[in-house]
Amino acid sequence: MKQEVRRIELLDELRGLAIAAMIVHHTFLDIGDVLGLAWGYQVFDALCTVQPVFWAIFIIISGICSRLSRNTVKRGCIVLGAGLVITLVTAVMMPLLGFAGNEIYFGILHCLGSCMILTGLLMPLLKKINPVAGMAASAVLFAVFYSVSSRSLLFGLVPLPDALYTTNYLMPLGFYNTAFHSADYFALLPWLFMFLFGAFLGKYAADGAFPAWTYRSHSKALAFIGKNSLWFYLAHQVVIYAVLYLIFLLFLRN
Repeated sequence: MKQEVRRIELLDELRGLAIAAMIVHHTFLDIGDVLGLAWGYQVFDALCTVQPVFWAIFIIISGICSRLSRNTVKRGCIVLGAGLVITLVTAVMMPLLGFAGNEIYFGILHCLGSCMILTGLLMPLLKKINPVAGMAASAVLFAVFYSVSSRSLLFGLVPLPDALYTTNYLMPLGFYNTAFHSADYFALLPWLFMFLFGAFLGKYAADGAFPAWTYRSHSKALAFIGKNSLWFYLAHQVVIYAVLYLIFLLFLRN
């Protein structure tokens, strides 16, 4: 964050909460994958109903921070680069080790990195837009494009032409064919608009106009996770896999 802007502790804590929720969610999936226990998949599927809430928190906060960063484009390049490393590991290295089906081609890091770069480039224009109008327009556009990956607009009311879904070249935008699979997938449509919602909301953060209680510390543990969210995201699956595999070797292997 810019030095002249007071740190909004609540943003770090909410981001930490979102990352912690993601780690718990993924742990149950890995229990199914590594330990072969069906209840892991069952709990994972049950938690899928609330997981979008944490996605929204994480993406909106990232958008807010785009107003507080010294160089949003540079941060975006770093995050996008981390996403490409994830693709290399999951699509190339893990299959060589016998873990197939977990390939990530455009996950949360790819999406956030791309959103940061686009928002950073558009920031001079975004600053000229009234933040309330910007948030309203972003919310409407998010709703319009939410079902793009289901081949429609407005939650299925407006079907899109099949020609958009014949290849995977437009996969980052949400258009892909039936052969596409990504274990983690966040298309720019609609998530870019949720990020922009946060960017417009970030105008008030940059002006120091958030409520006073948001600047106070409430949870040092969640704040620590939030401040180091990229490292937690990059490392969590490796750590979970290692711990579960050790459990498998010690207790479950015949």
